[in-house]
Amino acid sequence: MNTAANSVPVFDRHVAPSRTAQTFLWSILRELMEHRSIVLGPVLVTGLFLIGFCISLFYLPARVRGIASLDLAHQHEVFAGHFDVAAGFIMGAAFLVAVFYSLEALSSERRDRSILFWKSMPVSDVTTVLSKATIPVVVLPLISYVLTVLTQWIMLLVSSAVLSASGLPVARLWTEVSFLRMSMLLLYHLILIHGLWYAPMFSFLLLVSAWARRVPFLWAALPIVAIAGIEKIAFNTHHFTDFLLNRISGDGSDIPFTQNDMTTGSMGPAMHLNFLHFLVNPGLWIGLALSAGFLYAAIQIRHRRSPL
Repeated sequence: MNTAANSVPVFDRHVAPSRTAQTFLWSILRELMEHRSIVLGPVLVTGLFLIGFCISLFYLPARVRGIASLDLAHQHEVFAGHFDVAAGFIMGAAFLVAVFYSLEALSSERRDRSILFWKSMPVSDVTTVLSKATIPVVVLPLISYVLTVLTQWIMLLVSSAVLSASGLPVARLWTEVSFLRMSMLLLYHLILIHGLWYAPMFSFLLLVSAWARRVPFLWAALPIVAIAGIEKIAFNTHHFTDFLLNRISGDGSDIPFTQNDMTTGSMGPAMHLNFLHFLVNPGLWIGLALSAGFLYAAIQIRHRRSPL
């Protein structure tokens, strides 16, 4: 009897985490099914960029033939410039999707009253909010990474075919692009910057989405504008605005990359990882602590919120 009774808690301890993980993954899949723009937005931008890139290939042979008159930085731009632009476009699209998704994630379920249905399901507020936070912090960076790598691979193959058909060597293209290294740098950038570094911003937007009854975008922007305006009027400074811009774009000391030339934003040979410096940056850990606080507040607010 005692053996049977003691075996039940052991069984529960093994099953509960598995069920929690399954519920969490299912909640993420639900977000992807309900918000198709999470995938369609970056995919659409990728398709439009590839159309523009294919048109630009008509000028590629002429640009390569005239490369001898350029300095090294501009020579690299001829071969790899479009690859950097592709990464920027796709990451930018994913970032915008993440911002608007975070603002609508908890607000829309109250407007369409679907919150009543989901609260009747065996899914806690913690699981719901954390699954929604996973979309901008983890899922969208991974989607943009896959799309960027696939796009750049297609660009590399098509560019090689065009150069080969024009009687030009393709070895220089593959050397300048350095596809494998560029892909690794891109993955680090998306995980560290678009994931960890931007986490407090997305968490704040989720908090606003949980709290605001109408137009969450307005309620998210008003405190920022108010603080910046008060600082400017009272002290004639703009430290808060500089802080926000630095948080979004980085000033070179916060991001985990350094460069030896002036090609800012390039994932080329001059770019080097500065991973340790990023991990010991107080701004990273302060931001993650703020993210935890914002998400905790969003969970508490969602627990008390009713349909609009």
